[in-house]
Amino acid sequence: MTEPLFKIDAGKCTLCYTCIRICPVKAIMVKHNRSFAEIDDNRCVGCGNCLDVCPEEAISFMNSTERVGQLLESNNKVAAIVDPSISGEFDDITDYRKFVKMIRELGFEYVLEVSFGVDIIAKHYKKLIEDFKGKYYLFSNCPAVVMHVEKYNPDLLKNLAPLVTGMTVSARVARARYGEDLKVVAISPCIAAKREAVRYDDDGRVDELITFRELREMFAERNIEESKLEYSDFDPPLGAAGALYPVSEGIVQAAKLSEDLLEGHIITTEGASNISAAIDEFEHQIEEIEKHFNLFYCEGCLMGPGTTPDKKKFLRRTLVTNYAKKRDKTFDKKEWQAQMNKFSQISCAARFKVDDQRMEEPSEEKIAEIMRNIGKGDGKGMKGCSACGYPSCREFAKAVAKGLAKTEMCQTHNVRNQQEYIKSLRLTNEKLAQTRKALEESEQAAQKEKETAMEAMETTKAMLQKIPTGILLVNDQLKIIQANQTFIRLLGDEVTEINEIIPGLAGADLKTLVPYNFYNFFSYVLEHDESVINRDVHYGDKMYNLSVFSIRKHKVVGAVVRDMHSPEVRGDEVIHRLTEAIDENLRMVQQIGFLLGEGASKTEQMLNSVIEAFNTAQGKSNE
Repeated sequence: MTEPLFKIDAGKCTLCYTCIRICPVKAIMVKHNRSFAEIDDNRCVGCGNCLDVCPEEAISFMNSTERVGQLLESNNKVAAIVDPSISGEFDDITDYRKFVKMIRELGFEYVLEVSFGVDIIAKHYKKLIEDFKGKYYLFSNCPAVVMHVEKYNPDLLKNLAPLVTGMTVSARVARARYGEDLKVVAISPCIAAKREAVRYDDDGRVDELITFRELREMFAERNIEESKLEYSDFDPPLGAAGALYPVSEGIVQAAKLSEDLLEGHIITTEGASNISAAIDEFEHQIEEIEKHFNLFYCEGCLMGPGTTPDKKKFLRRTLVTNYAKKRDKTFDKKEWQAQMNKFSQISCAARFKVDDQRMEEPSEEKIAEIMRNIGKGDGKGMKGCSACGYPSCREFAKAVAKGLAKTEMCQTHNVRNQQEYIKSLRLTNEKLAQTRKALEESEQAAQKEKETAMEAMETTKAMLQKIPTGILLVNDQLKIIQANQTFIRLLGDEVTEINEIIPGLAGADLKTLVPYNFYNFFSYVLEHDESVINRDVHYGDKMYNLSVFSIRKHKVVGAVVRDMHSPEVRGDEVIHRLTEAIDENLRMVQQIGFLLGEGASKTEQMLNSVIEAFNTAQGKSNE
């Protein structure tokens, strides 16, 4: 797989869409599931417009310095063919012979001028234009223009001038003069020329290509400086008017063709913003225009993306023309002509290929759907803000339909969505605030209820201990839940000692504390959910009166136990005290019933039955 010309570092990309806006063929896309831009190398024409516009410096281009270094370290003879734009690039070099020497110091056996190759190509252009047979041509000097036609206007391939670039001719000249086994490295201001370099595999092949940026990088790595070196000139053959090639009109002047507005037959235009429009007009209005088109994606090769990005166009233009003038003063024209004659049979024929990257146009229904989704209606008459990188909302919608863009790239769409999202968040926050307040209030109420319940429980426990009658609560396993002090005292000293270890006898097994005839009533009530009221039970030498009742069905039972031999139970005073106990402790018994389930009313009935039973027994004794 061919290494891509340009890459975007996903980690640096901030999706500002600057590169998308400047890409003339929209080869830079943002896929729907990606948060960064990507360059489709198949669609890219190598113009390099995106390279220096990225504010995050996230875009880089194919670097060939390592491969060139390896080639120079090999046993091969290597020639450098140098684009004439170098005179505009190295404004910091006082004499061109110094940068020739600097190039040799890298390890090149020969250093040749591409301007001689341009002279040869210019001669062929002159013949092509002057031998006009009704067919108009697009000049093919710019590799980016050639790739544009191959990818986006393949029907115009027949109108591309069938001539190679000056670089390819120079490679053929170098091998013709210095040997077929010669390795050739081009030094160029053009990144698209890296594709042109591998277009041919014959004697016009270029083994590697480095840009002026990469050349400076190699100088710095090897500590090669002008001040440390002597002069050295280019190896022959030397170029003439081809030195003007870096200026867009330079090829026309080198070919001695006229651009006169009245008499000329050539239109020259430059800059990526003009190329697509120029090619489109050539395709559809050439019969009315009746001119050949000399096109350059850059503002002349002297402003190529492989040059130092200082954008000093007019300084560079001046340096190029001054260099051409200086060379012309000492130029041996007879020798130049002899060399031109010698290499006149060098092949300049080009070959192009269809590489159609045009995408099927989406349906009007699909475009309309996307326009509605981004809130643009039908999009008619809507130019848009171009913040997405596309010239109109309709073109953006078409790009989305083709998979080159995503709707989130539309700033107005995003703003509207953000406003709706903010509104939704505000409403959600309000609801959350209300819910939070309700939860806080509920929590406070629950805390108060808990505190109240705890207070009630503590009060109930305290009250339970104060009742002079034995009170006992037992679970379904006949384990004691709670027993008051009166009940514990009724069972004797041994149980009192156990209470000191296990307060309230909580968890104690009732069967280990009392005889069968005592705890059997508890088993009965648990199983049948029927209360046992006012039963006399013998325990040792004492007799107790026992009432057992259900508090939670089959789960918890309670009991009231009285010592029938205690003084309180013997006289009328007992009736008074029991009545008083009922009045004073009824609320407590009800609270116990509420907290533990059921049984408060049954307790009251039991206590009343105790009184009634005692009264009956007392009446009989009085008889």
